[in-house]
Amino acid sequence: MAKKLIKRFMPDQQAIKDNKCLKVFGSLLHNPNLWHLNRHSVAKAFAVGLFFAFMPVPFQMILAAAAAIILHANLPLSVALVWLTNPFTMPFIFYGCYLVGTLILGVRERSFQFEASWQWVIDSLSTIGPAFLLGCGVLALLFSVLGYFTIQMLWRYQTIKAWQKRPHK
Repeated sequence: MAKKLIKRFMPDQQAIKDNKCLKVFGSLLHNPNLWHLNRHSVAKAFAVGLFFAFMPVPFQMILAAAAAIILHANLPLSVALVWLTNPFTMPFIFYGCYLVGTLILGVRERSFQFEASWQWVIDSLSTIGPAFLLGCGVLALLFSVLGYFTIQMLWRYQTIKAWQKRPHK
């Protein structure tokens, strides 16, 4: 059940190989183990994808692909999960990261107005940056570990249920 659900939403293997950003990996993308769907590769893919989804860095897909190759995680799933932070969800997720960072650091929440400029980014690194970056790191670790163990447990549960439904001889 879990395998079929994941297969339905997973990007096409050829589309990943043809992605111009991922061409930097060359023949490494041809490793068949990066495309298998099993409990371990999917759990690692969730950990990788969720970790990089919370990282406020450019080229998240490339970083997730590199980590998937190194960790032998399912490549398309690792890359696809990065898109949890997309232009629609990113403000909410990153604001949540900032709030978590302020909570951990014990500092007051500052009001700020976002501007799409490098000067704003540079200026905000000293004001809201520490809380934001700490929150991103904490939530990236938390959700990657949660994702890994949740997939491991769900996959195992589904396997046990499937075995119990088999006819006994």
